[in-house]
Amino acid sequence: MKIIHISAECYPVAKVGGLADVVGALPKYQNMLGEESSVIMPYYNIAFTQQHEFESIYENTIVLGENTFNFRILKPVDFSLGFDLFLIDIPELLFKDYVYSFDDSNRFLAFQIAALDWILTLKIKPDTIHCHDHHTGLIPFMLQESFKYESLNNIPVVTTIHNAQYQGWFSHDKVNLIPEFNFKNVGLLDWDNSINPLAAAIKCAWKVTTVSPSYMEELKSAANGLEALLSNEYKKCVGILNGIDTNVWNTETDTFITKQYSISNNVAGKKANKKWLCDTFNLNINKPLFAFIGRLVHEKGSDLFPQAFDLALKDNDISILLLGSGNKETEAELEALKTKHIGNYNTHIGYDEKLSHNVYAGADFLLMPSRVEPCGLNQMYSLRYGTIPIVRSIGGLKDTIIDIENNGFGFTHKNTTVEDICKAIKRAVTFYKDEVSFKKTKTQIMNIDHSWDNSAKKYIELYKSLNN
Repeated sequence: MKIIHISAECYPVAKVGGLADVVGALPKYQNMLGEESSVIMPYYNIAFTQQHEFESIYENTIVLGENTFNFRILKPVDFSLGFDLFLIDIPELLFKDYVYSFDDSNRFLAFQIAALDWILTLKIKPDTIHCHDHHTGLIPFMLQESFKYESLNNIPVVTTIHNAQYQGWFSHDKVNLIPEFNFKNVGLLDWDNSINPLAAAIKCAWKVTTVSPSYMEELKSAANGLEALLSNEYKKCVGILNGIDTNVWNTETDTFITKQYSISNNVAGKKANKKWLCDTFNLNINKPLFAFIGRLVHEKGSDLFPQAFDLALKDNDISILLLGSGNKETEAELEALKTKHIGNYNTHIGYDEKLSHNVYAGADFLLMPSRVEPCGLNQMYSLRYGTIPIVRSIGGLKDTIIDIENNGFGFTHKNTTVEDICKAIKRAVTFYKDEVSFKKTKTQIMNIDHSWDNSAKKYIELYKSLNN
């Protein structure tokens, strides 16, 4: 079976969030299962593209309203990801030093048109086109409605919602940028008086998936305005839990971490990595180390961190380390805490892939008090590295973390509040002092299998059901 994934992100080429990790792993695991899976994404002016060589395998032009743009399909010549990678180069629109910006409606519409124009020329067409998030949300509509893609409209198209909070809205004034279609069906593009790519994808895709079963259920009542649509389309919707790439996230082979370790020697391994973190960030290795890794945005509950961290540090003999960036006001408040809790608290504002691996390897607990968490990968990484997750029981966190008090291996709380976060930290501190149980649980969680094997099989079964 030939599968083409179309996405704005793909690790290690371009990563802003978990979308990149999924698109960088799922095709690889599908190929390992004997399928032919590849990825199409934009060609950005970023570190990966600057460091690798590419060959042009196709050139043409696209029309976007009154403008014509040249584009190329590029393929790496010196790098293997375990799947074929194709990058769409539209210099005026896509070759920027950023992934997302203010002009994304035009940029990603051009990207989607170029992708479909190239697929039109392929001698062997894909058996399934798999679109990811709103950046590719108009592809299901164009395949179904645009006259120029009529020969492709028998190809099953799957849309995966990685985060329904972001939908790609833009004005109906730009409807003429979409390749010509029967205007009687323009309503398929509309939701709440704007063109909504994610809504259009939900309406037109053959199947809609989300990244965890619980998140699919939650979307029926909390989908940033799409609740009624998803409830109406529920028969074609399914939640499939994401996996993680266990080749990348492997404590025995991870070259990012200070000391590699296995399940059998995780105590010594984690201690060495914790020492490096504590030495680097002026923290006390003898105290339980709590960490947060991620974007400082409302969905992650990060607006509560300054108050929650301040209280937790006052009430408990602990250390807290934060790695992330986002809301500038929150960043400033978190930075200001450093002078108040010297030796017990520190931050790294920004994103650093190597440092994130070291934090997973060295921390004792990982904090994820999310308001919205479609799947969450961080909690799976932390399990893999023997770091105990503390999560709000929602979305994929609910599907993957069982509380210690329920014969589980993590700490869960019901609400995203300062009170719940602090109570969960206090429970974890008490557990940390029980050295036997703490050590046993770290070993237990490293044995949990969240690899992509099972999820990749479920997606293949889904594709095959659409091709029967």
